[in-house]
Amino acid sequence: MKIRKGDTVEVIAGKNKGQRGEVIRVFKEKNRVVVQGVNVRTKHQKQQQTRGQRPIEAGKIEFEAPINASNVMVVDPSDSTKLTRVGYRVEDGKKIRVARNSGADLD
Repeated sequence: MKIRKGDTVEVIAGKNKGQRGEVIRVFKEKNRVVVQGVNVRTKHQKQQQTRGQRPIEAGKIEFEAPINASNVMVVDPSDSTKLTRVGYRVEDGKKIRVARNSGADLD
């Protein structure tokens, strides 16, 4: 997967199309990413009593749900208005992620 934690991405498909955010978490096996402030869901939590820890409070909990990695594109670091694909360049035996539009390094 070419998207990594910490990348700034924009959603290109779905109900959250056009929203931007930072990647919080990546699930490589499922090809999904969690983007901050995008695809926010509400979970109704029942109060629970736990031993040794503080009890879990009841109420509504908002969290970001994962979305498919194919529905996001990386924002070009040199021009923040454009989106770009991710390519690779090899230097000194190391792979470096590169923006295809501008050639700027992503890492």
